[in-house]
Amino acid sequence: MRPAILNLEESKIREVANAGIGRSDVLAFWFGESDEVTPDFIREAAIESIRAGETFYAHNLGLAELREAVAAYTSRLHGPMGSERIAITSGGVNALMLAMQMLVEAGDDVVAVTPVWPNLTAQPLILGARLRRVSLQPQAGAWKLDLAQLLDAVRPGTKLLILNAPNNPTGWTLTRAEQQAILDHCRRTGTWILADEVYERLYYGPTETGCAPSFLDIAGPDDRLVVAHSFSKSFLMTGWRLGWLVMPAAMTHPMGKLIEFNTSCASVFTQRAGLAAVQRTAEVTPRVVAHLKACRDRLVPQLQALPGVELALPAGGMYAFFKLGGFGDSLKLAKRLVVEAGLGIAPGNAFAPQAQGWLRWCFASKDPARLDRGVERLQGWLGRQG
Repeated sequence: MRPAILNLEESKIREVANAGIGRSDVLAFWFGESDEVTPDFIREAAIESIRAGETFYAHNLGLAELREAVAAYTSRLHGPMGSERIAITSGGVNALMLAMQMLVEAGDDVVAVTPVWPNLTAQPLILGARLRRVSLQPQAGAWKLDLAQLLDAVRPGTKLLILNAPNNPTGWTLTRAEQQAILDHCRRTGTWILADEVYERLYYGPTETGCAPSFLDIAGPDDRLVVAHSFSKSFLMTGWRLGWLVMPAAMTHPMGKLIEFNTSCASVFTQRAGLAAVQRTAEVTPRVVAHLKACRDRLVPQLQALPGVELALPAGGMYAFFKLGGFGDSLKLAKRLVVEAGLGIAPGNAFAPQAQGWLRWCFASKDPARLDRGVERLQGWLGRQG
């Protein structure tokens, strides 16, 4: 077996969840998904497709009508976009791995901004790349980018820069000025940018387009930029495993070949569900974003009021990322909270060594009262530690 696989760290999020899954007394906020079911009209589109017998292979790059709909959706947010730049994938995870397989070889120099969802740092290691991390820095509970440090790390010979913004877990979001500086620098160094923008619609700052700043707003069609998206978050479709990539048109045909040797294609009935979702996004996404903002605004002040908590209001995403003073090992702390408080939250060191002592709480709860009960459990547990 390959050492690169044997040496991969297991998911610390899953390690905590495995300690509590199946326990009815645990309030779980560990995974990055809403507990709200996918809307009826999206599910019905998949059911109708199955009833129509659409159980066969599709084009590697996805149904033509879905690619066109995704292109139109992207155009409304970021300017003109043709379907020749779109590939449909079997989930956002698959989209990211396909992009890395397309660009990264063993020994390549890859830079990632962390803390970040662990798949984004594991995937280049699986491919044998040399990974370097540039860490965001916490300031009064908010995580900030040292732009000069990042630009210094990306040099001629750096093959790929990985960025996730809005960020899981911190909620950090790139500004337009930072994006422009990064894009200009990567043009000079010849570095590809892989932008994970799956949370772009889950953005709570001032915006004219209903989404966070995107590299697609400023990049040219032939820039060395690949943007990964997913239907999971803003369409409530986590379990459907459907995503897409935006890339230079010259990359699309080779990407179809690569998809053939990974998954062949996304299932047709899943794509029909995605088509319904993207065509009727106004019926889903604005409501989801408004609800998540209300959940954020309900949870964060309660956590901030607890003794020893360091936390700032996140600008995007679906997570409160906070430090609990006086506790060191995040993984041990998260496991203790499962056993002793019936509270399931993710350990910060799952996302970067620099996030040791931090915890991630997913606030995407259909019933906001669950958040209140979770805070009560945490407060009670803290009271027993004195």
